[in-house]
Amino acid sequence: MHLHILGICGTFMGGIAALAREAGHRVTGCDANVYPPMSDQLRSLGIELIEGFGAEQLALKPDVFVVGNVVTRGNPLMEAVLDAGAAYTSGPQWLAENVLFGRHVLAVAGTHGKTTTTSMLAWILEQAGLEPGFLVGGVPLNFGVSARLGGGRFFVIEADEYDTALFDKRSKFVHYRPRTAILNNLEHDHADIFPDLAAIETQFHHLVRTVPASGRLVVNARDEALQRVLQRGCWSEVQRFGPKREEPGALRARGEPHAFDVLRGSLKIGRVEWALLGEHNQLNALAGIAAAEHAGVAPETAAAALASFQNVRRRLELRGEAGGVKVYDDFAHHPTAMRTTIDGLRRKVGAARILAVFEPRSNTMKLGTMKAQLPWALEDADLAFGLQGDWGWSVKEALAPLGAKAATADTVDALVAAIARAARPGDQVVCMSNGGFGGIHGKLLAALQGHQ
Repeated sequence: MHLHILGICGTFMGGIAALAREAGHRVTGCDANVYPPMSDQLRSLGIELIEGFGAEQLALKPDVFVVGNVVTRGNPLMEAVLDAGAAYTSGPQWLAENVLFGRHVLAVAGTHGKTTTTSMLAWILEQAGLEPGFLVGGVPLNFGVSARLGGGRFFVIEADEYDTALFDKRSKFVHYRPRTAILNNLEHDHADIFPDLAAIETQFHHLVRTVPASGRLVVNARDEALQRVLQRGCWSEVQRFGPKREEPGALRARGEPHAFDVLRGSLKIGRVEWALLGEHNQLNALAGIAAAEHAGVAPETAAAALASFQNVRRRLELRGEAGGVKVYDDFAHHPTAMRTTIDGLRRKVGAARILAVFEPRSNTMKLGTMKAQLPWALEDADLAFGLQGDWGWSVKEALAPLGAKAATADTVDALVAAIARAARPGDQVVCMSNGGFGGIHGKLLAALQGHQ
C-alpha cells in the first residue's frame, strides 16, 4: 500500500510514517516546513519528503492520503483530494485500524509530561523483555526513533488531546481504545480549539469511556481537574499516584527526585535512582511504574529499569558549550512547562545564572491566552529573552513585570546578539520552543564562540 502523508514532519505524523514504513508500505509525505529531528529520521528511513502542499501531488496516486491536523480547508492539496474523490483518512484513524487493533494499548494523556512518560513506559516494558511497540511525540534517546511496531502484544502511545483532523474534531486519543490509560495532569491548553478547561475535561471523559472494566486508569491524585473527570463516571480500576501524604493503595515517592523509594501506602515496593531532574519527573516515573504493573511488570522491576532511562531529545538537552556558556534545548511551550524546565535546571546548576529564551510558537501562545502567566513561568531565571513575532500582542509588555530581567527582539539573529552580549562564563542558557526556533542553538553557540 502507498500512503501519502500530509503534515508528515509533525512528531505524531512522522511517527505514523515510520510505523507504516516498518510494516512494509510505501510512504511519501509533504509538509510546509521540514526541519530536524523528524526530517532526518524520515529521510534515514527512505521516505521521500516534498516541501509544500502543491495540488500536483495528487498525481502520486497513493492508495490513501493520510491527513494531519495542520491541514485546513483551502490547502491546495486537500482541495485537490476532495475534488478528485480520492481516499483519505486521519492519522489516528489509520493508526487505530492498522496498528493498534487487537493489541494491549497503553495510552499516556495529560497536558504535560506525555512524551517523557510514554518514553519511560516503553523503556520499562522493553527492559522487562516485552518488546513493546510505541509512538512517542519525540525521540527517546534509549531507542533513537520516535516509533516502532514492536514484537509483543503491547503498544505504548502518547495520547494527545488535540483534535484529529479538519473532518474529525474529536481528540486524537478517542481513537486509541486503550486498556491502560495514564491521566497525568490537566490544564487549559490548545486555546485555539478549546474555549476553557471544562471543554478539555469533556474530551478526557470521552477517553475514560473507552477504557474497559478490566482496564486500568492511572490518575494523578494531586490534580483537581482529573478528579472532576472521574466524577462524571468511571468504569475501570483506578490506580492513583503522587498524593501529598500517605493514601491506601496509592503510589507515592519518598526521597529526592534523583533517588527515591516507591511506596504503595506505607509499603516500599521499589527504588528509582536515575539522572533525571525535578519533581515532575518523579511523578512521571510513578505513573509509568503503575501502568507497567498493569502489563505484568512488577513495580520493583519497573523502578530498577528507570536507572538506565536516558530521557527524550529536546528535554533539557545540552546542545553545546562555548565561551564557558552551556546552551540547552527544551520543548517547553506552555507556561507551566517553562517554569518546570527552569526549576529542573535550577536544581541542577544551583546558583549559576540561568538565561531563559523562549519563542511563543504554539497556537495557544500565539493567541496570547497564556501571556499573563509568562512572568510567573520565567521568574526563577536570572534573565529572560523572548522572540516577538506577528502575534497581535506584545511580548515586551507581557514581560514588563520582570523589569530589567527581561528583553525581547524581533528576529532570531537580534535575539542571539542580545543573549551573547549578556552572557558570561558559567551561565546556563535554555532555549524553549516546540519548533526549530530558527536554528537559534547553533547560532548562539557560534556567537558565544566569537565573544571569547
